[in-house]
Amino acid sequence: MRYLVTAGLRAGRGPALRDAIAGGTLGAGSVAGGEYLRNMAQARALPDGRVQWVETCFCDVPLQEERPYWAVFFELEAVKDAHARSTCRHENGTEPWACVGCDCTNRLDARLAGRGTPFVP
Repeated sequence: MRYLVTAGLRAGRGPALRDAIAGGTLGAGSVAGGEYLRNMAQARALPDGRVQWVETCFCDVPLQEERPYWAVFFELEAVKDAHARSTCRHENGTEPWACVGCDCTNRLDARLAGRGTPFVP
């Protein structure tokens, strides 16, 4: 499933986050692997200072695996379904793990690109 994540950057954590992104270590040790770096490459900085990105997650609890990694840098404010679960082939049971090869993320990222500015220049 795809989620629209809205978060505030924790005070003083910007430099460490930039270093983790630049060094490719963001999310190291997570089963989600390079998804964290992809998320930040597509993330948008909103005018109010918050950050939004689209994230793919297969956990029963949204972002269950990812939350500890994000919590180091962000206060997660909202994690919402990015589209209807009924149209997600993984969620509606028609194709397990469909999100792996689905173009939903690209389409959702394209819509998100109209908001704010790139979080990572």
